[in-house]
Amino acid sequence: MYFYAARQPILDINKELVGYELLFRDGVDNVFPNIDGDEATSRLIEGSQFNFGLDDLTDNKPAYINFTLETLLKGYPTMLSREQVVVEILETVQPGKRLLAAVQDLKDKGYTIALDDYQHQKVWRHFYPFIDQIKVDFLATSHAEILEIIDATKGFNNIKLVAEKVETYEQYQQAIDWGFSLFQGFFFAKPEMVQSKALPPSEMALAELLYETSSVDVDLQRITAVFERDVNLSYKLLRYSNSAAFKRRAEISTIKQALVVLGNAELKKFLSLLFAAQVSAEKPMELIKLSLTRARFCELLATKRNDKHNIGTAFLSGMMSLMDAILDETMDSVMSKLPLVIEIKDALLNGDGVLATYLSIAMDYEQAQWGKAQQTCADLKLDSTCLPEIYSDAVNWSNEQMQVIER
Repeated sequence: MYFYAARQPILDINKELVGYELLFRDGVDNVFPNIDGDEATSRLIEGSQFNFGLDDLTDNKPAYINFTLETLLKGYPTMLSREQVVVEILETVQPGKRLLAAVQDLKDKGYTIALDDYQHQKVWRHFYPFIDQIKVDFLATSHAEILEIIDATKGFNNIKLVAEKVETYEQYQQAIDWGFSLFQGFFFAKPEMVQSKALPPSEMALAELLYETSSVDVDLQRITAVFERDVNLSYKLLRYSNSAAFKRRAEISTIKQALVVLGNAELKKFLSLLFAAQVSAEKPMELIKLSLTRARFCELLATKRNDKHNIGTAFLSGMMSLMDAILDETMDSVMSKLPLVIEIKDALLNGDGVLATYLSIAMDYEQAQWGKAQQTCADLKLDSTCLPEIYSDAVNWSNEQMQVIER
């Protein structure tokens, strides 16, 4: 049995991560409505207990998990600690006495409770004293309905409003103006404004190194020369290559020695981390984390297909796929400034080539579009049952790399 789970970040007003909503199916074919809410929740709880580490998938942040009335009455939320979970009551659950009793009991036990995809009814007012969050779908709810919800919840300071499916920066700003304090969607993955931004010399050096390491035949002498003319880069390289992660017989003392010890694969990851961290100082860290997850996901897809020629470029394509959001520019503008191989530019600008295909699988999976991901895998003659393992590996690897960045 394979467990297909993806996560969507929930951010606060400062774009800091507060938790992840977990999206689950028991296979790429089992998408709603072919599997009911009770079974989906049951399988997710079972999977978190026996198949995957919940803390690993959520990076030790709370997991937002959907519960039906039936699973609430069976006490499924209490199988997870109150620190691990935000109990989301599905929009299909109708307010009533049994639900109110279950909500009161969970609240008494210290659980955080959210109403998902909320559609306002006056009867919900009885629940407001016990509700911590109300999630409003910005794509499915009209402005008039949103304002009605805001008015209805006035005076209940315990309730935070969560803007769901926020797809643009403009929607994000509108939600802030209306008093929403939590946000879910892909607004952070789009440019906030179109402007021209020159990369400083250190970032151009990193871009040059990324280009050099994306080639099949790496020119060690040229890479060494780039490092040797940048003291800051050299220091970070030596520090990284001297870490306990790399086995060695003696301390590393030269740039060339450090490059040999790391090898091309680790060097490429090291440079990608530095580049993403350096150019996104004022962006949400979740944006970098998503870039890293995509990079690793694409790299593993190429590895699984034994596509040795594209393993490095697949990683870099995933890493660069959010660079427009990181730099607040169009992807055209970004690509014009970065000396990347043409295959990567074709993938990111035109959606052409196998690199674009790897990236589309990664993006479909992270958005829980498993049917589309499965079909694309079939087109590549790749067994889609590998996707849960690849995604789990990518998430865990991304979490580990973020710890390096944040030190």
